[in-house]
Amino acid sequence: MYTGKIRQILLITDGCSNQGEDPIAMAALAKEQGLTVNVIGVMEHDVIDEKGITEIEGIAASGGGVSQIVYAKQLSQTVQMVTRKAMNQTIQGVVNRELQQILGRSQSMEDLPPEKRGEVMEVVDELGETVDLEVLILVDTSASMKQKLETVKEALLDLSLSLTARTGNNQFSVYVFPGKNSYVEKLLDWTPKLQSLATIFSQLSTGGITPTGPAIRTALSSFNQKRSIRSLLSNDDESFFEESV
Repeated sequence: MYTGKIRQILLITDGCSNQGEDPIAMAALAKEQGLTVNVIGVMEHDVIDEKGITEIEGIAASGGGVSQIVYAKQLSQTVQMVTRKAMNQTIQGVVNRELQQILGRSQSMEDLPPEKRGEVMEVVDELGETVDLEVLILVDTSASMKQKLETVKEALLDLSLSLTARTGNNQFSVYVFPGKNSYVEKLLDWTPKLQSLATIFSQLSTGGITPTGPAIRTALSSFNQKRSIRSLLSNDDESFFEESV
């Protein structure tokens, strides 16, 4: 059986980056280090322009994650769906690699007979409930997001509640960009529950720039710092998803 952690970055934004590094390149770097980058593009009454859609899809593709563009009113169910889908996608990738070791490099889950494939998917579903999950959430607080932040807050609270039924541990951290005095600001340190966001979000100020690349870089640094601290405490530099016998 597999144990370990799945680590995700969840980016919630409504437009194109316009400051700092290329976010698509930063997402690729995150993927190289065992992180999945998922992106949700939020619309209100207007639409996200073609450039914004291209960037959102590009970040998720280079970060090995899931992208979705939704109206604000659909955000809550979308945040839950994207988190779950990305988690199962990661697990399925691990299971596929294990099958290739057993059956040969040319084999994957799709090559199995239907009944065997169903058994493997049951394992994937079970692991989705039992593995530990770490999600670092990046919230775009540029000026155009001002009217959507209340919806974002509710969606994140719903996400926290929806995952409490899992037997695996959940850990969340929340950063916003731009911050008050820098490109990126930590809003909430690692915690199993997001309830404290209810009071914090009302105090957020919005800015004019969208430094998405620096936000992903900061998220990557946060995970690396967390891993370094864990290694010092346990001498266990675990991968983002590891096998345990």
